[in-house]
Amino acid sequence: MGKDCSTRGSHGFRVIGLISGTSVDGIDVAVADLHAEDDTIMLTPLGELDVPYPEPLRERLLAALPPNPCTAGELTRLDTGVGQAFAEAAARGAEELAGGTADLVASLGQTVFHWVEDGHVRGTLQLGQPAWIAERTGLPVLADLRARDVAAGGHGAPLAGTLDRLWLRGLAEDTGRPVAALNLGGIANITVVAAGEPAIAYDTGPANALLDLAAYRVTGRHSDVDGRLALSGSVRSDLLARLLADPYFAAAPPKSTGKEHFNAPYLDAALAGLPPVDPGDLLATLTEFTAVTVADQCLRHGVATVVASGGGVANPALMAALARNLPSVALETSDDLGLPGAGKEAYLTALLGWLTWCGVPGTVPSATGARGPRLLGALVPGAGPLILPAPLGGTVTRLRVAEKAGTVGEVHAWC
Repeated sequence: MGKDCSTRGSHGFRVIGLISGTSVDGIDVAVADLHAEDDTIMLTPLGELDVPYPEPLRERLLAALPPNPCTAGELTRLDTGVGQAFAEAAARGAEELAGGTADLVASLGQTVFHWVEDGHVRGTLQLGQPAWIAERTGLPVLADLRARDVAAGGHGAPLAGTLDRLWLRGLAEDTGRPVAALNLGGIANITVVAAGEPAIAYDTGPANALLDLAAYRVTGRHSDVDGRLALSGSVRSDLLARLLADPYFAAAPPKSTGKEHFNAPYLDAALAGLPPVDPGDLLATLTEFTAVTVADQCLRHGVATVVASGGGVANPALMAALARNLPSVALETSDDLGLPGAGKEAYLTALLGWLTWCGVPGTVPSATGARGPRLLGALVPGAGPLILPAPLGGTVTRLRVAEKAGTVGEVHAWC
């Protein structure tokens, strides 16, 4: 499936990016053509797919998440099941988005445990054995992208700062004000980009994690569709005060979190002893909780623009709550700036793959807390020998998103 073509710049490669986020609802696939022009990475998005997990696999994944117990045998079976699901998603991406030609697959896998102790990350576990992807596609696969940052003293998350600091640098310079990229997945994270300052990125707290949990309890659905329940209710100040008292929100970055912390027992503990909370009020309060914790951190850094992406952008109740809590901040979406928000994390994964493939460190030490820049990931050979290109050399300081190609053929016209 590899391609043989040269670009107008250097180190031109087509990369398939794969990730399943903390919502555990499926696999995001994106394909990008990437190359370097002087100090700028040019990213041309070729398209995105959202591939749902088979429902039995999703239910088993959810059952394996903390605080539930899980055996080594079940983890092994899930590693294989997720790997096979990722392999099929990569094959679809190669055929449907890349026209059958790609150079590399990069996979962030499915996070099932993020081990945080005393504010430090001791380890992180992503499932989705990459050998299944290599076997299915014949392409080399870059996986296990978080572990090296953790070994270097970092949090291994959020890695979004790698893309955001390059992509939003120009906007921060042009406006003279800090810009925040906001991802609203299961967990919310921000990257703050300010002219002349190191980028900062960290998890602000839950986005959809508790919302989805509550919606499932109330309706049997995996989310509050269109924010209807939240819009029908009112914020319960007693519950909101309990939620906001969590010490995580007062901790200084770098920091990261996950469903190890924001889970069913967490919600049960917050509700314990309170008068009964109506379903609409529960969803309205959890929506406000996400909005307040995100807004507090954006305001802390004096941001003038927030560029949002992730599944939470499709929730009008959450977006309205964010706008209400950020009245003097311009609230935009990734799509407004040319990068498809539905696939942003998968495009990030493709970028991380391209960086390592070209010998460029993918860490942002000021964001994750790592001791220094590191090449990320472990490579699994494809059908042939593993032959890496010569290192790019120099530095890359910006990323520009080129106009999305209408067809793969249009991309071939220049590559």
